[in-house]
Amino acid sequence: MKLLHIDSSILGDNSVSRILSAGVVQRLVAATPSLEMSRRDLAAEPLTHVDLASLPADTSEAALASTDVLEEFIAADVVVIGAPMYNFTIPSQLKAWLDRILIAGKTFSYGPEGVQGLVTGKRVIVAVSRGNFYGADSPAASFEHLESYLASVFGFIGIVPEFIVAEGVATSPEGRTTAIAAAQGEIAALAA
Repeated sequence: MKLLHIDSSILGDNSVSRILSAGVVQRLVAATPSLEMSRRDLAAEPLTHVDLASLPADTSEAALASTDVLEEFIAADVVVIGAPMYNFTIPSQLKAWLDRILIAGKTFSYGPEGVQGLVTGKRVIVAVSRGNFYGADSPAASFEHLESYLASVFGFIGIVPEFIVAEGVATSPEGRTTAIAAAQGEIAALAA
């Protein structure tokens, strides 16, 4: 069984989403020590933004790198993603990765009955960090475009992602500690 660990925060060791994604990976590995792991740090080694030369149909170096990203995703049984909220949505580094896995004919198809997701049997767990409070009951809920976007994107290709959310991490040092502790409680309760 293969696990792919993706991180996208630019904050390095100060990143809450990195703390949480590492916690999810640790939980899964503890439950299944034989997991074959690969890791992609989208901040340390960013992908270029998609252009025509980076599409899989091309034979350029950029297209070959895009193909590698797609094949790595398809080969994984479990994908763990660290996703901090930047300006109400996902980091551009994560968007560049998603642009390489959302490929017609590979992860979804168009047909007479509409779009069909082609990715089945894959588990995606997203560790989300948000500086403020954007949950459904918060006054700022309408500004939340990270969790809703990722649910739509992965749903489009046939996956219902799971979310671990730490919010209010920038409100105060205590708020950060409380948010991390609550999310770590969710991680401990994750089905392995």
